[in-house]
Amino acid sequence: MTSPHNSLPLGDARAASKRWHDERHDFVTSPLGNLALVLTHWSPAGDEPVSDEQARAGHPVDAVLTRLTRADIDTGETQHGYRIWQTDSPANLAFEGIESYDYDPDWVIDAEFELVADDRVIPFEHLRDAGATRGLPVPGDLVFERAGIPYRLAAFANGDVLQLVFGDATNGVESYGAGRFLAVPRPEIPDGASTGDRVPVTLDFNRAYVPPCGFSSQMNCPLPPPQNRFAVPVRAGERVAVFAEGFTL
Repeated sequence: MTSPHNSLPLGDARAASKRWHDERHDFVTSPLGNLALVLTHWSPAGDEPVSDEQARAGHPVDAVLTRLTRADIDTGETQHGYRIWQTDSPANLAFEGIESYDYDPDWVIDAEFELVADDRVIPFEHLRDAGATRGLPVPGDLVFERAGIPYRLAAFANGDVLQLVFGDATNGVESYGAGRFLAVPRPEIPDGASTGDRVPVTLDFNRAYVPPCGFSSQMNCPLPPPQNRFAVPVRAGERVAVFAEGFTL
């Protein structure tokens, strides 16, 4: 049996999906995985970065320190920050796994990537920004139809992938409440392509995943904009991270 949207036989597709889920588990539990993050700190805009000694104060000697920079959401000034990671973080110790839906070939969707102007930026609210938005570059729209409903989703540029942040009727009931992510490999754009042109792209929602903020309270994740909210439940991919009874992020 072969899915109409997938060139792999169903058994092979399920095996590939299982390998992906295993890799996800390995990533979130790794030394710099989502569960290991115990602190994110931002200095006031314009301030110099704090020293390593200051940043590490009060943390175990084997904790990992990484540096961050961003533009202040109000002024646009450079803001310096850092993160502290611990493999024995409370979240890592309480982690019991990731609940997921069974593989569903019907959620492997043939879509099109429609090019837009190079400088398009769309405001995304973030979980810990109290309703404020951050503009993210969105180089094109993901266009398809599902159950007779047309969709035009905005996925922002993130390295060599398009990062889709989406919501659906399962959020807060069966899946993570703030929405889920899907990393879409960037399609190859033909030479000479211009605004409005389309190229085929596959959206495999069986690889939808719980965002980093579903594993650590120190993560700040973008939320789905209105156009990225499905009118139907998306029962594919990861559902929610599971922790020991009594543990909360």
